[in-house]
Amino acid sequence: MQTVARYITKFIDFFYRPFRRICPEQLFRYGACGAGNMVLDWVLYFIVYNFVVGHELIYLTLFGREWCLTPHIAALCIVFPITLLTGFWLNKYVTFTQSNLHGMRQFLRYISIVAVNLAVNYFGLKLLVEICGVYPTPSKMIITAVTVAISYFGQKYYSFRTENADNDNNT
Repeated sequence: MQTVARYITKFIDFFYRPFRRICPEQLFRYGACGAGNMVLDWVLYFIVYNFVVGHELIYLTLFGREWCLTPHIAALCIVFPITLLTGFWLNKYVTFTQSNLHGMRQFLRYISIVAVNLAVNYFGLKLLVEICGVYPTPSKMIITAVTVAISYFGQKYYSFRTENADNDNNT
């Protein structure tokens, strides 16, 4: 997998050259990886919403209780774990490679930032689709713009930050 990460990094860095003077390399890599993962998210969401869920309500029985998921929320629940894992992998092996935190700590911190973004996605979709009447796929795209900023700063300064070896045991 590290070989794949090196090829992805080389590919991204090839396009970085014209942006060297205006954008730090890490930010450019984050943007490229995030854009790739975002496009994957949008494409999967479109496919799942339109062809897997098929615009139908989904009824589930969990913990002895029946739940009804609207199609746009069901699609979010199906796509989310996939893009969670691809996003973590890209951040760990392409963008924030200097972090010396243990991989599991990075992953748990990453999940906490993603949980905030998931809440923003959930309530944003509820607001835009169910209250404002905006179509689900454009709603997802609008919400993504908000979550990008939350994610970058959370991942840079929390999930993948570099710590001194002395401080690593205290956090």
